Amino acid sequence: MNNRFNKVFPLFDLHNSELSFSTRIIDTFSSCFSFHLFNKHSEDSLTSHSYQLDNLVIVFFKDPSYTLIVTDASIKFDMTTSVTHIHIYDKAIVKTLHHIVNITSTEAKLFAIKCDINQATIFQRISKIIVITNLIHSARRIFDSLSYLFQLHAISILSKLKKFFTHNPNNSIEFWECPSQCN
Repeated sequence: MNNRFNKVFPLFDLHNSELSFSTRIIDTFSSCFSFHLFNKHSEDSLTSHSYQLDNLVIVFFKDPSYTLIVTDASIKFDMTTSVTHIHIYDKAIVKTLHHIVNITSTEAKLFAIKCDINQATIFQRISKIIVITNLIHSARRIFDSLSYLFQLHAISILSKLKKFFTHNPNNSIEFWECPSQCN
């Protein structure tokens, strides 16, 4: 096979095992992850979604097997800033701040999500990861094997999640959208 295109597109790996149809996480562990979006077209939806997020945090603080990740990213003047807080039970475990320049916003967001999941999956007793983020649309790209430009990040995240889900079939991850209007 001629590899001349791998020099032009170094992030594209057609033969990576994480992306093959027989091992895709979206097919194998489809019940282990979920996305909770909010309806931007309804004022009641914002109130209801905020209430759900509040209740989610209350439940989180009662269960030591949950990890809560709150992450936010913004871009100003070609500089992306990502801030993440990771909590287990009632303890703040990690707070990270990344500043990245000359990178697409989706790449920066996927990098932040990759770092978050790497930190959360370190702890053996964790069975549920809850990610509250304004990066929900970027998070959905993790599970899209056709996003060739972002394969490098997706493969890294998928391999961590695959180990996490394989460790215990009851392990799960939930992505909750938190729009900027929700403080």
